[in-house]
Amino acid sequence: MQSLPHKPAITDYPIHPLLAERWSTRSFADQSIPPEVLGSLMEAARWSPSSSNNQPWRFVVTSREETDDFAAMVKVLGESNQKWAYRASLLLVGIAAKLTPRGTPNAYGWYDLGQSVAHLSIQATALGLHLRQMGGFDKDQARTLLQIPDDFDPVVAIAIGYQSTSDHLPADIQERELAPRVRQPLSEMLFYRRWGNTVADQS
Repeated sequence: MQSLPHKPAITDYPIHPLLAERWSTRSFADQSIPPEVLGSLMEAARWSPSSSNNQPWRFVVTSREETDDFAAMVKVLGESNQKWAYRASLLLVGIAAKLTPRGTPNAYGWYDLGQSVAHLSIQATALGLHLRQMGGFDKDQARTLLQIPDDFDPVVAIAIGYQSTSDHLPADIQERELAPRVRQPLSEMLFYRRWGNTVADQS
């Protein structure tokens, strides 16, 4: 029997285990998420920081038990995402307000939504869940299906569930699922005093 993939981050410096263990699976088990667990995920999202405490995030959630609505939500996803996301316990759409409470354009709405989803993802890891975020979905279809008002942007689709083995996935997706996790080195993302100055330049 295939074992569950375990792909902790290989770091140059220590980080919190929840951060190291979080990764974006495409393999989900046939298992429901209890309402109180969903509540904990949403509380984590609710208590993330935001510009001027505007809290521009909104979420529409559909569970697999809601058969027709869930099937309709799967069809909103990109074709490659449909191949695996239909097994998730929950599908969410993360939504950002275009305007601040004062009616001015919200330049930080998408950024703040991203922070909210990051909090949600770490809470999911703490609860033994996995999630995968998707930009590959039809935003116009999502707006219509979910009745999202014009002053809000559907930004990201999110599949959430308990991890399963990857043997049910198509071969090309299974290959990606089992591949090692990679990140660019710190030297390509961290500069000192000005752009391009790396750690090596400081010695």
